[in-house]
Amino acid sequence: MKHVQASLIGNLGQPFLFLLAMGFGLGRTIPEIEGLTYLQFIAPGLVASAVMYSAAFEATYGSYTRLSTQGTFDGILMTPVNVSQLAMGEILWGATKGLISGLIMLAAMPLFGVIPSLWIVLVIPVLMIAGILFASMGIVMTATASNYEYFNYFTSLLITPFFLFSGIFFSLSSIQGPVAPVLRCLPLTGVVNISRGLAYGRLSSDLLFDLLFLLGYTLLFLLLAIRLMERRLVQ
Repeated sequence: MKHVQASLIGNLGQPFLFLLAMGFGLGRTIPEIEGLTYLQFIAPGLVASAVMYSAAFEATYGSYTRLSTQGTFDGILMTPVNVSQLAMGEILWGATKGLISGLIMLAAMPLFGVIPSLWIVLVIPVLMIAGILFASMGIVMTATASNYEYFNYFTSLLITPFFLFSGIFFSLSSIQGPVAPVLRCLPLTGVVNISRGLAYGRLSSDLLFDLLFLLGYTLLFLLLAIRLMERRLVQ
């Protein structure tokens, strides 16, 4: 339990600090974006990023520890549980931790003066799907990792760019040129858009497309994670 608490606090630290620094600090000097104050604009995106960080880190560092250091996976596979079930268990555990982190951020929004609409309740299953997606991505890395340093590639080349360029801190509608479609197709972008739309009751057909993209990414990485874990553990 202490390990879980420490992990949640660690993964929530960055979103909370960005909410304070960017929302209360920089946000005082930035005009409204899409009819929202800067604090209102970034808060739903930081909820989505909290899910991403918690799910991804649990499915990398946590899962790799159980795989290589603790020998937990070997013990589990001595039972009737097969590799696919083991991989799904790891993904669902990572997704659950991601959801808990997202809910904590969500509950904290009113403390910062951000009052969401009642539509925000619908974001909970979306955050769970997002947790499955990023936990699956983490398991893909775990299944191919040879050491802990390998996860630096995942963090530096994927997780951090997702955090910075998925529309949390700026409106993607202001981006032009060939880079615009790339940013709109990032896995976290759809989660940010859906979270922001539901947070303020701004429903549109675009959110449906974001949801379909999210489901597609999730299915793809879920199947890939199970396949690679089977290849790693079935000798």
